[in-house]
Amino acid sequence: AALGGDGLRLLSVSRPERQPESAALSSPGPGLCCWVSVFSCFSLACSYVGSLYVWKSELPRDHPAVIKRRFTSVLVVSSLSPLCVLLWRELTGIQPGTSLLTLMGFRLEGIFPAALLPLLLTMILFLGPLMQLCMDCPCDLTDGLKVVLAPRSWARRLTDMRWLRNQVIAPLTEELVFRACMLPMLAPCTGLGPAVFTCPLFFGVAHFHHIIEQLRFRQSSVGSIFLSAAFQFSYTAVFGAYTAFLFIRTGHLIGPVLCHSFCNYMGFPAVCAALEHPQKWPLLAGYALGVGLFLLLLQPLTDPKLYGSLPLCMLLERTGASETLLCS
Repeated sequence: AALGGDGLRLLSVSRPERQPESAALSSPGPGLCCWVSVFSCFSLACSYVGSLYVWKSELPRDHPAVIKRRFTSVLVVSSLSPLCVLLWRELTGIQPGTSLLTLMGFRLEGIFPAALLPLLLTMILFLGPLMQLCMDCPCDLTDGLKVVLAPRSWARRLTDMRWLRNQVIAPLTEELVFRACMLPMLAPCTGLGPAVFTCPLFFGVAHFHHIIEQLRFRQSSVGSIFLSAAFQFSYTAVFGAYTAFLFIRTGHLIGPVLCHSFCNYMGFPAVCAALEHPQKWPLLAGYALGVGLFLLLLQPLTDPKLYGSLPLCMLLERTGASETLLCS
């Protein structure tokens, strides 16, 4: 069946010839299953953002005390988020045919390519910004590697609350909630393709809470704050679609988490600074080459054959949906 002719597949696309009356009474209709899926995702997004505000404080979000408290609440919500998937399974009656942890990307099969190849692909996309970072670094490559690999340097990072938030806690918890938990619930309702673009909307909207804090501490004009929020929503939604694509194609959570951490470190590419850089043309060539190689290698480096069986594709097969584009 199709919903409004837009290609969004409902939960059940095939109907058996005869079904026992007791089974028919206990099985919810496809429309209800979709509502359960959307409501579950919405509840997860609200719980995640709401957990950041259970602590009352007059301090800004980057203060170490605020970050520590938010670590506690967001880790509690994230650790409980699989229970939402479990409840969704019970309410919809869908049997994935595998464990919930496997469905959420916690598995050993193909874990090494799943950790390395998506990160490599993302680094290729950021070829221009990486070149820019190297050109602007005051130290040479050898000295830079010594600093990066020094145990003292890592010990300093592990005590830096902002670094832990941006590179560890945020990537892990956000990918767990907004990808590993939401995609298995959305995919049987919408199909994999629409789920890639639907799931990031929850992720993008979840970042609107930054408006509250910027307005509260008067960090900029109202117009600038809302313009910045619109840009951040667009950027996070695009990034969310990319990591959702990686999650589906690899069947692992580790790739999206590492890519998220890397992108948080790099930030949005400083294209304007590149245009004013003394070595503008080599930099712009690096930007163009990175984007070109990324588009060329996107399909080969995320080929499902490299990662073993794909749990989400198996889930859709059990519900009767046919997904060939993202599953092969």
